[in-house]
Amino acid sequence: MGDIGRKRLFLLDMDGTIYLDNDLFPGTKPFLDWVRETGGRYLFLTNNSSRSAAAYVEKLGRLGIGAEKEDFLTSVDALIADLQAGVPRRLCYVFGTESFRSQLSEAGIPVTDHLEEGIDCLLIGFDTELTFQKLEDACILLNRGVDFIATNPDWVCPTWYGSVPDCGSVCEMLFRATGRRPRVIGKPQRAMVDLALRCTGIPAEEALVVGDRLYTDIACGVNAGVDTAFVLSGEGTLADLAASDVKPTWVFDDIAALHRALREGEDHGQHR
Repeated sequence: MGDIGRKRLFLLDMDGTIYLDNDLFPGTKPFLDWVRETGGRYLFLTNNSSRSAAAYVEKLGRLGIGAEKEDFLTSVDALIADLQAGVPRRLCYVFGTESFRSQLSEAGIPVTDHLEEGIDCLLIGFDTELTFQKLEDACILLNRGVDFIATNPDWVCPTWYGSVPDCGSVCEMLFRATGRRPRVIGKPQRAMVDLALRCTGIPAEEALVVGDRLYTDIACGVNAGVDTAFVLSGEGTLADLAASDVKPTWVFDDIAALHRALREGEDHGQHR
């Protein structure tokens, strides 16, 4: 087990970890202030591809948290890095929001949102603008054999009234219809953590992944060889932990409990 007192890079999930929908958790701002005051660094890592970093800057500002675009790494950032490093694409069909499509286009990825000649890849993200036409187009393309890449496998996205289907649930629908499953880029794959470590220059042993989902947040840290803190303020529960093969380094009730442990330089959470 790592030494929690050595951590100085905090890779934070957002919804369910630092806020729920539009309600900031009481312990979030004191935690973020403490990290900065002690010379640490935090980055917000999110699988949500429906919003740009600029939109998250605006949202956190409304919640009383000052942030800049450089404070965020999204599954779209990881997807763009993957596409730019791989074989050049002729044309990608984007199954997602206008923001998702715009981010890809601005990065130089050739994209479209309707069926046309030359499409060799289907890119799917969390789509708050979902239509049946997109589902039909996706099935046509998958049956043609185009490559299939998803930003994230999350089953649900939490809201103030419960949950709504996320990218993973829509991918499951497409699998039932076509027999095709996507290659996933975001959490639980390690790409976002690797990107964060490269961007900051901070070694893995001084980093901590913090999140409320075992199968994405915590698995991402485990896959990247980075210590993890599982918080019980969002989707995940102790029952989930008991049933899961994915085990975090530490478990805390919420971000405030993690903050207390860090201030005291010792583990007040539960050990694996």
